[in-house]
Amino acid sequence: MNSRNDERDSSTRVDTGRRRILGMAGACAVASAISPVFAADRPLRWGIVGTGSIANGMASMMKVAARTELVAVASRKLETAREFANKHGISGAFGSWSEMLSSKTVDAIYVATPTAIREEVCLSAAANGKHVLGEKPFATLPSLRRITSACRKNGVGFMDGTHFVHHPRTAQIKATMREKIGSPWTIDSTFQFLLTDADNIRLDPALEPYGAIGDAGWYNMRAAVEYTAPGVRIVGVDAHVRRDKRKKAVITGSGVIVFSDGSTNTWNCGFESGAANMDLRLSGPGGQFSLNDFVISQGDPAEYEYRKGGFGNGAKSERIKVASAKPPAALMFENFASMVGNAELFEASVAASEKTQEWLDAIWAAAMKNERS
Repeated sequence: MNSRNDERDSSTRVDTGRRRILGMAGACAVASAISPVFAADRPLRWGIVGTGSIANGMASMMKVAARTELVAVASRKLETAREFANKHGISGAFGSWSEMLSSKTVDAIYVATPTAIREEVCLSAAANGKHVLGEKPFATLPSLRRITSACRKNGVGFMDGTHFVHHPRTAQIKATMREKIGSPWTIDSTFQFLLTDADNIRLDPALEPYGAIGDAGWYNMRAAVEYTAPGVRIVGVDAHVRRDKRKKAVITGSGVIVFSDGSTNTWNCGFESGAANMDLRLSGPGGQFSLNDFVISQGDPAEYEYRKGGFGNGAKSERIKVASAKPPAALMFENFASMVGNAELFEASVAASEKTQEWLDAIWAAAMKNERS
């Protein structure tokens, strides 16, 4: 099969498989075919590697997710792990992630480590028969493919830690987009906020090599992956970045991607905006969908706007509300449990993650070509 067909098949898996994953939010599908460590009659037992802010947030989400039980945490210091465990009511605390990965009390691992060491932990988790939910981004596409290949080889599940794709709003937009606006010709997204902590690991190139491109730009790329027409491939990329003068970390990025069907994806991301911005616009011949909170939905129900027509009295606008029974991060863990044991959903999950990383690598490479010393 040639590369173009590979691309089309991969995109089709992302589109059809993702719809199935999103449609299963909160569902309790039987899942035992892939992994011998997970029985469908009990919750999936989770361990967390890492004790930072994202790990704390996800520990709270696990508490409200069905078929999910948080039983262990690992940190480089046992004392830190114990503090985290006490805070969240976790029974197991480990002073090293390797010790936790060899434990028979854990079925799945949430890897909340810096990007630089994520592959090592994920590979070890898969080798120990643990399902893998890895925070994003990943070091590179080859690195991610080593992880997903290891998960496939060892018969364990895989998912990245993107939340917004699990909100029912995403599924509704995808289900109605072709009818309402047609195939989008332009996808415009912005994810910017102000990072004031000079010691944040996002500003350490040794731990987070892509800086803002990886941390925030991942969401720009994921939005493009979710909403572009199936089978499109990149035919042109232009991107630019700015670095922090002292830390040398990438703190902002902007660019445009041109796809094989003529559609475009323009994006902006960064850590130095005085106002948080999470705008997304999907524009097609039938109209436009727009969201001002596509990364983190603000309130319940979440909203988006459908617009069509010309200027003035010829314009029509409709606010559409989509309720969610639980936060999308909690639904992520529920959808993970539904994915385990389902080969089709596993491959769709892998395809979505790999395409997001592929496009992330592409904008990074373009930015590095344009960077001035």
